[in-house]
Amino acid sequence: MPHETPLIATIVIGLVLAFIFGAIANRLRIPPLVGYLVAGVLAGSHTPGFVADQELASELAEIGVILLMFGVGLHFSLKDLLSVRTIAIPGAIVQIVAATLLGAALAWILGWNMQAGFVFGLALSVASTVVLLRAMQERRLIETERGRIAVGWLIVEDLAMVLALVLLPAIAGALNGSSANGGAMHAASDPLVTYFDLGIGGVIALTFGKVAAFVALMLIVGRRVIPWTLHAIAHTGSRELFRLAVLAIALGAAFGASKLFGVSLALGAFFAGMIMSESELSHRAAEESLPLRDAFAVLFFVSVGMLFDPMTIVNDPLPLLATLAIIVIGKSLAAFAIVRAFGYPTGTALVISASLAQIGEFSFILAELGVGLGMLPEEGRDLILGGAILSILLNPLVFAGVTYLRPRLEKRPPEEPAAEKTAAELEPDVEEIRPTTLTDHAVLVGYGRVGSLVGDALKEVGKPFLVIEDADKTVAKLLDDNIETIVGNAASGDILAAANLAQARQLIIAIPNAFEAGQIVVKARAANPLISILARAHSDAEVQHLQDLGADAVIMGEREIARGIVAHILDLDKPELEQPLTEKQ
Repeated sequence: MPHETPLIATIVIGLVLAFIFGAIANRLRIPPLVGYLVAGVLAGSHTPGFVADQELASELAEIGVILLMFGVGLHFSLKDLLSVRTIAIPGAIVQIVAATLLGAALAWILGWNMQAGFVFGLALSVASTVVLLRAMQERRLIETERGRIAVGWLIVEDLAMVLALVLLPAIAGALNGSSANGGAMHAASDPLVTYFDLGIGGVIALTFGKVAAFVALMLIVGRRVIPWTLHAIAHTGSRELFRLAVLAIALGAAFGASKLFGVSLALGAFFAGMIMSESELSHRAAEESLPLRDAFAVLFFVSVGMLFDPMTIVNDPLPLLATLAIIVIGKSLAAFAIVRAFGYPTGTALVISASLAQIGEFSFILAELGVGLGMLPEEGRDLILGGAILSILLNPLVFAGVTYLRPRLEKRPPEEPAAEKTAAELEPDVEEIRPTTLTDHAVLVGYGRVGSLVGDALKEVGKPFLVIEDADKTVAKLLDDNIETIVGNAASGDILAAANLAQARQLIIAIPNAFEAGQIVVKARAANPLISILARAHSDAEVQHLQDLGADAVIMGEREIARGIVAHILDLDKPELEQPLTEKQ
């Protein structure tokens, strides 16, 4: 039995520390990711005690990025992606240029050369996939127009960084000639570039050709093979094989895209998820991959924390603060101006700006490559790492600032007819909420498969009700059906207040997430101690949890299915029911 187990130690210590400090952060009403970063700092080489294997942690974190982008792809379609191309493509390009120029200006002030400034600025221009997606998911914005713009923007940045990683060795070679770094440059270069001795123009053409080939393969072959594979495995009846198939497709597509086409692992996983979303089994695939996505996403934040030396703040504060200002303020202002220039509302511009006000995994890769090629001093890498850590820590505060600033920046026009409102204006924002005038009504939280059936029943009996929902497509359908809808997350106290819970008779929580449902129950019971609260759950533990928090009744789906089966069996066993049926036949 081997005694050296760095992989097991890294996973175990990372997850245990993340759990401890994440729980402490949650208790202090701080986002848990702050606790995960602190756990990483404690597990890193810059603090005393246990030191985790940084290389292993980074590779584990990469799996988290792959699974997270795969999950986002499952909720996207090609149509959704193309719908935001007019803002995502030019917006991302202009923002990358603006951030690169700001970074280059700081590098010039610090006395670095032009190529160091270029690499430094480029590393500051690209947002972290994990941080952006987690922020969007926590605010339930992924399926809104803002979420689609942010993800589209992220994909354009991803493609730009793929191109940069291929071009940097060629640029370094052109600038340095046959220097001592030649071996490193050739090692980082694409073998085809080295073999055919392509210039920069050829490298760009080759890169775009590879990306186009990958996309074409996924759209032509992947759209047939991936859904067919999922359905074939589902028909075997083995949940274990189905879960394995989902993970194999996600990881296999990402790895294949990286090795065969030079596309980033995250982009390959996103396209695999987007192709899989066309299958009827996409919801089940998302559920099966969710636990691993969450676990490895946590390891990503731990691995980032391990890179940070807290003494950097003390030893070199001014350049670090300037770097942080470029990331949090410079990039945000550039993104805000671009989104507003394209005619989008202030709320959309603020959300996009906040989501991009941080840097992450691609920045680390660019920094390491830049140092290896002799294009970036080690001081630049340290500033990038420090800026990434601090910007990730500050990102929740940036979103809080957006919530505070929006009503002060946004000047509403006079009242407009409902028909003239755009999709962006219907997205979940506390400031846009209008309280209902209903009384003695039912409040239905969630309008998915369960909620829509409940809504149909309420309509049939003429019961006045309203729906709280935040999924873009569902909201549009509700508005088309003239059903009163409050757009937003029901866990928000302002959303529940707008639903007039104080004068409502019933609250029906039809969402499947028991943790979020628990928050709603607590706030609803505080707002109206007499309201009747009905919720749903998937297990006895969830039933007990919601009842302890104040729900009057909790329906467990599996139990109701069993009751229906038993009732049907008993009905068939009654001879008095079988005889009339025989006579009619």
